[in-house]
Amino acid sequence: MDNNFNAYQPNGEVAADRWVTVRHLFDAEYVETAADKWERAKALFGTRDYAKAAALLADVAEEVPFQTDLHLLLARAYYHSAQLGKAEAVLRVVVDRDPVEHYAHLLLGRTLERLGRAEEAAPWLRLAAAFGGEPAEV
Repeated sequence: MDNNFNAYQPNGEVAADRWVTVRHLFDAEYVETAADKWERAKALFGTRDYAKAAALLADVAEEVPFQTDLHLLLARAYYHSAQLGKAEAVLRVVVDRDPVEHYAHLLLGRTLERLGRAEEAAPWLRLAAAFGGEPAEV
């Protein structure tokens, strides 16, 4: 757990996770739970600190391996922090587990496009469109 309670963003604003972590400032026996990490990660993601959010979400994903929304947010954090290989790996697990999760197909397609693999991305994007109720481009 990051115990830098005086952390500020470059613009002078208080760090997003400061208020989530400060609750346990005086509780020496407190052990941060997966739910606490999840809340901190969402706060960090909300302030676009994607790399820190991804690190926390990766820890939570190890503790809660079958939570689809967690893995989708982890993949998004990887995507936005340019950790595209990791985003691809997480998304492939999600689509294997939940083959009709249209957002996972969309993000996997976008990730592959960003990796310069447009041909490989096309079927994923068509599936995302079909699952999302949009007409597929042929």
